[in-house]
Amino acid sequence: MRDMVEIGMGRTARRTYELDDINIVPSRRTRSSKDVSTAWQLDAYRLEIPVLAHPTDALVSPEFAIEMGRLGGLGVLNGEGLIGRHADIEAKVAQVIEVAAKEPEPEASIRLLQQLHAAPLDPELLGAAVARISEAGVTTAVRVSPQNAAALTPVLVAAGVDLLVIQGTIISAERVANNGEPLNLKTFISELDIPVVAGGVIDHRTALHLMRTGAAGVIVGYGSTAGVTTSDEVLGISVPMATAIADAAAARREYLDETGGRYVHVLADGDIHTSGDLAKAIACGADAVVLGTPLAAAAEAQGDGWYWPSAAAHPSLPRGALMQVAYGERPGLAQVLDGPSDDPFGSLNLVGGLRRSMAKAGYCDLKEFQKVGLTVGS
Repeated sequence: MRDMVEIGMGRTARRTYELDDINIVPSRRTRSSKDVSTAWQLDAYRLEIPVLAHPTDALVSPEFAIEMGRLGGLGVLNGEGLIGRHADIEAKVAQVIEVAAKEPEPEASIRLLQQLHAAPLDPELLGAAVARISEAGVTTAVRVSPQNAAALTPVLVAAGVDLLVIQGTIISAERVANNGEPLNLKTFISELDIPVVAGGVIDHRTALHLMRTGAAGVIVGYGSTAGVTTSDEVLGISVPMATAIADAAAARREYLDETGGRYVHVLADGDIHTSGDLAKAIACGADAVVLGTPLAAAAEAQGDGWYWPSAAAHPSLPRGALMQVAYGERPGLAQVLDGPSDDPFGSLNLVGGLRRSMAKAGYCDLKEFQKVGLTVGS
């Protein structure tokens, strides 16, 4: 039953919970973490770990995506980022980082990001980047915004994309436009031969609507990270991730019954910084997580230890800032995901921490772990 609170005369609000409010409660026999599987299936694609990389130029280059795929995860390229606009992408990213490091205020680096994103998208550049990932033999995923999905998808399909991610801060089943045709996701998805993941959503109703479009997966959240994403300050929209994940999981069960067995994956994107957060997200009902800042610490990350969300480059209403998350020598992506770790706070060996949490609770696979007991902290 929903916990409704009166916030004033005639106005109520729902009480919600963050991942930090939730605790996992082991109540079954324990098992060895070596007996735990973190594999899952996203449409036709088997992935060995439930981790996707957030689609931002701070993380995902073709090389990063290839390494992510080699390690069993999925790196999502930002199809509307700098890589499709500038041939010298490394130099442009270095320029952004240099400005961010020199200027204590965020405005200078945001202005530069806006200027660099003002360059037109070059289909050949974007297609070449996608093709490099595809030719490496790993699952190839690219993110586009709802407003540009129809225009960019043919380029991506021709380049060999396996999975399309249609993602905005908040998305609906139909994007209404005063000028031009609205994007009807159900029609759009039905005409594609590749699976589509869509998001973000923050409530049960929108999650269910997106599932009914035929999406293979639904993203919960928009990558919220304290000090980096600013949609709360700019739009007044934030995502209580524990509640939002659980609501989307309820929509998944409802849709499963409605369709007689079609399963849509729930991907949690936001406020996941440690292996403990990852475990809690799965326990709340997510099938996988989308990570940003934890992966930005990896040596392979394109941002050289800096992180920013793609919304930071919005031309008129930026909703993100740049943050340095790693200094000096950085661990490899393999160590971030699979260890070994010398960090006692859960920023390394993320998947190993998840496995150990599952083992402590007595579960051997991700689907079963979604049934683990939970408590709410005081």
